[in-house]
Amino acid sequence: MNNPIHILVAEDDNDISRLLCSIIKKSGYIPQPAYSGTEALLYLEQRKWSMLLLDLMLPGMTGEELLNRIDNRDDMPVIIISAKGEPKTKVSVLRGGADDFITKPFDVEEVSARIDARLRTYARIGQPTLPNVLQHKGLVLDRDTKSVTADGAELTLTAREFEILSLLLSAPKKVFTKSNLYERVWQEPFYGDDNIINVHMSNLRSKLAKAAPGIDFIETVWGMGYRLKP
Repeated sequence: MNNPIHILVAEDDNDISRLLCSIIKKSGYIPQPAYSGTEALLYLEQRKWSMLLLDLMLPGMTGEELLNRIDNRDDMPVIIISAKGEPKTKVSVLRGGADDFITKPFDVEEVSARIDARLRTYARIGQPTLPNVLQHKGLVLDRDTKSVTADGAELTLTAREFEILSLLLSAPKKVFTKSNLYERVWQEPFYGDDNIINVHMSNLRSKLAKAAPGIDFIETVWGMGYRLKP
């Protein structure tokens, strides 16, 4: 897995949260603590996560409620870590969409192993295989030949520009944040410096405009990010 692995830790106990974040860091992943169900939901709505570690007894919104509120989690494994270890509870949350259940108090090595195992599983089966040729309106991108045409005119793109456009074409309706774009294309953590994204996006738009004058292929969704224009 070359892309950075970001794991959201929804746990209201400070000591347990710090321990889980430490386990995640030692495995080479990037943790983000959330101390209530509502805070976790806000994080989930802001970006894509590689995994969610979820306590059930959270303030603001319980873990069960949060699990029911999560949309589009086909590619995000959810591991419940809770002291509510009754069989009825385990069955309920597993049927409700959780992928695994770890009972508190937990073994550090077991948590680390379970995280790795779930990430491996989702890396194998959780990602759809994209077609070699991606199209949207007048745009055609061929992954094999590394060629792009806009309204029939061929473009000469840099490797980064090609990957940005390929990412946008992979999900034409999705709004990609600058964090999404940077971490998927550069395969490094995003620390908030959006100038490099702005420069590459400006150059890409300029080349598209020259190839197909009068057609705006990419739109800015203010305050959110970029997507292909419907």
